[in-house]
Amino acid sequence: MHYGGDYNPEQWPREVLNEDIDRMREAGITMVSLGIFSWSRIQPDEGVFDFEWLDDIIDRLHAAGITVDLATATASPPPWMHLKYPEILPVTAEGTTLGPGSRQHYAPSSPVYRRLAAELVSAIAARYANHPAVVMWHINNEYGCHLVADYSDAAAVAFRDWLRARYGSVAALNAAWGTSFWSQMYSDFEQVLPPRAAPYHHNPAHRLDFHRFTSDSMLELYLMEKEIIRASGALQPITTNFMGQSPTVDYWKWAPHLDVISDDCYPDPNDPESFRTVGGFHRDLMRSFAGGPGWLLMEQASGALNWRPANAPKAPGQMAALSMQAVARGADGVLFFQWRQSRAGTEKFHSAMLPHAGTDTRIWREVVALGETLAELPALPETDDTARIGLVFEYENMWALSGTDHPVGIDYMEIVKRWYAAFDAAAIGVDFVHPAADLTRYDLVVAPQLYLLTDAAADNLRDYVAAGGTLLVGAFSDVVDEQDAFLPGGFLTRLGETLGIRLEDFGGLVPAAEQGPGERVVRVVSGDGAISPFEGELLAEEIHVTRAEVVARFSGGRRDGDPALTVNSAGAGRAFYLATIPTTAATRALAPYFAAQAGVAPLIAELPAGVEVARRGSVLTVINHSTEPAHVRVAGKDIRTGERVEDPELEPFGWVMLRA
Repeated sequence: MHYGGDYNPEQWPREVLNEDIDRMREAGITMVSLGIFSWSRIQPDEGVFDFEWLDDIIDRLHAAGITVDLATATASPPPWMHLKYPEILPVTAEGTTLGPGSRQHYAPSSPVYRRLAAELVSAIAARYANHPAVVMWHINNEYGCHLVADYSDAAAVAFRDWLRARYGSVAALNAAWGTSFWSQMYSDFEQVLPPRAAPYHHNPAHRLDFHRFTSDSMLELYLMEKEIIRASGALQPITTNFMGQSPTVDYWKWAPHLDVISDDCYPDPNDPESFRTVGGFHRDLMRSFAGGPGWLLMEQASGALNWRPANAPKAPGQMAALSMQAVARGADGVLFFQWRQSRAGTEKFHSAMLPHAGTDTRIWREVVALGETLAELPALPETDDTARIGLVFEYENMWALSGTDHPVGIDYMEIVKRWYAAFDAAAIGVDFVHPAADLTRYDLVVAPQLYLLTDAAADNLRDYVAAGGTLLVGAFSDVVDEQDAFLPGGFLTRLGETLGIRLEDFGGLVPAAEQGPGERVVRVVSGDGAISPFEGELLAEEIHVTRAEVVARFSGGRRDGDPALTVNSAGAGRAFYLATIPTTAATRALAPYFAAQAGVAPLIAELPAGVEVARRGSVLTVINHSTEPAHVRVAGKDIRTGERVEDPELEPFGWVMLRA
């Protein structure tokens, strides 16, 4: 179990290194991430490299038994670069060049940036490929965090090349984008620009492809560095740190190229639900990207942050609780940003493992205690296929729904997180799945939002139901193809037969936060009382049953008496359709119902509020994230002591890890 954090010794006098190593050993540190923002220190000028200081640090860490996750330092170009090559700077959609003085101030498509980054990585890899301290390589840092898109001339050239490769001809591009609308037809690829600031809304297919291009262009950077590292003879695993469900890059496409999935995760202590909607969500997403346990929590905070409007500290025990949450959901390492709190710079108020106030602090005592706890853990299961529910999460839907001109504004991530939190609160584990992936091992697949549906995903979902699976599809699904265009025949053209319904109108409702007249919520009632009445929002679709059975109907309002929830038998399986978006409270009530319909039982029958349970193979972890003690009905052997535990009372932020 790796334990450590980002280490930035270049921010400190050289003599501090001795103290750092002593304190690291005291805290039980096993690994540090080194050199993430060290480009200007390693390369003070073009063609000039200074590795003496880094040699000394790596050697001394190795002598102390501390391993290194060595970064390529390409995330923040040095000052000499923007002065000598201003074309490396990114440009906003409004045409503003983003200057230096921060970080990620580079245009991903810039040939000059790529050349200079390659030279840096080549020098670092050649020097440290075989160093015994280096156990992992860390490429760049948090791709797409601050620079979500670049609209520079370099991006325009690269975007056109990307489009040529995707479509082959201008005619195919025009057909895919529907450019006959608003006189947008192109006669040459050279006429295509990134979707820069315009008088009104952009072509949605143009926007969607630019999202795809942006993700792919950043992936090209990652792969360029990875190839350089491998060419040096380095055999260590290679990673870059993901950021949960970052909206910039498609991690499903990235994940196969990472030897180790790693994540940066910062739940907000001010939000009592963030342990689910951020903490648990991130952990299960990383485990799903990784295909099981074995990912790394690369960054978290020991206490307060610096970048939120209000930065609350973590409560006593909360840091350990969130760390064990990661382990429970498959992490094989718990790391922090950062080891020693910075004296200067924008992150000087960001907490660290070793705070400004020193070792006579609660944070330090908790850091040492967590190191001891992780060191005591026995080997944990390396495989886990216990989740019986697949929750569909897909980036292209998020990008397509983020556009304009829809019947109502829908926050894709909020809806997916709503369903995730509902299953988690019901003690029902889920995997995140791509709609075109192998779904055969799941008893229930939930697709809260499939506005954009590819042919491959549609075929896969139909086959899943036909083979005996249970599928739940949410409102505003199977509306457009992969180019964000309608197909002939209306809506639900590919899933309609499996669902046993047809869709006539979306029935947009007034969002609750908006002023003015109109329906905001709809009430749904089942005829036999099998489902308690619940409320839906945003949409109240007009659907017509062709083969399906009506499970529940709208009650009141313009859809009074119309079907709201249906189920259809198709092949050996069943397919549900929900014609509205259930509110948060309704989703919490519906999740256990659909799980029961698929024969999926909760991990614990009664889970108190603020408590989570997670299974990692044969190991069951229960964590109390509330500020009050919680009595939990669970039994097993404590994996650290071997003692029998039955129905424990967990103190605030207390936890127990049991072998069931």
